[in-house]
Amino acid sequence: MSRAPRIPVTFSGLVLDEGPFRAAALAAPESGTGDTVTTHSTKPTGLRHDLTVADAMEPFEYQIPDDSTVDQADDILRSAGVPYLLVRDHNGRCEGLVTRTGLHPFLAPPWYTELTPVSSTRHQRGPFAWPTMTLSTAAVAMRIKHLTVWPVIDDDGYLLGILTADRVAGLIETTLR
Repeated sequence: MSRAPRIPVTFSGLVLDEGPFRAAALAAPESGTGDTVTTHSTKPTGLRHDLTVADAMEPFEYQIPDDSTVDQADDILRSAGVPYLLVRDHNGRCEGLVTRTGLHPFLAPPWYTELTPVSSTRHQRGPFAWPTMTLSTAAVAMRIKHLTVWPVIDDDGYLLGILTADRVAGLIETTLR
C-alpha cells in the first residue's frame, strides 16, 4: 500500500495536540520533497487532550437515501422540522449532509424536483469525523471548513452520529475552566 503524498501544512497560532499531531507538525520536512511546515506555537490552553469526538457526538435519526428525489428530501425537512438530512449511499454508508439551502436551486421548477435525485444536489460530502479523533483537532477542522454539523463515521463509512459546533464549543469551554 503506498503512502499518501505529503502536502504543505501551515498552522497559525494553533496547538492541535500534545500527541502525534503536534510532533508531526513540528517535525522538519524531508529534504528534497518540497514540503514546508510553518508553526506558530501558543501557550498550552489547559484543554484536556483526552477528549475525543466520541465524547461529543450526538445521535441523529433523519437520513435519506441518495437516490431519493429532491421533492422527497424537502418533504422530510419540512415535516420533521430539521435543518438538515444525512445522505446515505446505496450500501447504507454516509455520503454527506443536505440542507434546504443545498436543495433551493432545485426546488423552483416543480417538475424538476420530482426527477432530481439528492445525490445530484450540492451537499456537504466527506471527509468526515471519526470517533477517535481528538476534540481539539475536530474543532480546528470544523472552524477551517466552516461546519456547524459534521457527520461521524466508523472505519467502514457507516454513520455513528453527528458532531455540532455548539456541542464542541461547550465541551471545550467547560474543560478550560
